[in-house]
Amino acid sequence: PYRKDYPMIMDERLEFADATALDTSGTDTDLIGDVIDLGSVTSDLGNGQPVYLVIQVDTAVTSAGSATVDFKLASDAQAAIAVDGSATVHYSSGAIGKATLVAGYTVVVVALPIQTYERYLGILTTTGTAAVTAGKINAFLTYDPVGWTALPDAVN
Repeated sequence: PYRKDYPMIMDERLEFADATALDTSGTDTDLIGDVIDLGSVTSDLGNGQPVYLVIQVDTAVTSAGSATVDFKLASDAQAAIAVDGSATVHYSSGAIGKATLVAGYTVVVVALPIQTYERYLGILTTTGTAAVTAGKINAFLTYDPVGWTALPDAVN
């Protein structure tokens, strides 16, 4: 049986971002971190099991203005997922203000919809209102979002 206190095992190949910095160049849309090559067009990423997208703020988002960030899960036929609006968006958080995006804040834990995904899957961020000056995120796919807990890196 499942126990909430068991640690979740993460797969490096299902990780988009691990303390990955947000783009600080201005108010635009950017591909953040790694992409996952699904190998082919698919509609069932979990092979019958629900797959969850988790995005968490690792380092607080800062801005000289009142920046907002919209986090999106998108797929595309090319590894450099298009930021011009032509990629297929499967999830969008909507614009979230910098005051909310503090270290440890969980942006989303959502089951991925069963729909057609193009070959490459990745995270896009759209910065609005003002540029961010700092901020890092963690983003990954998992079968077990309930047991996931962010822990600091071990020091030996």
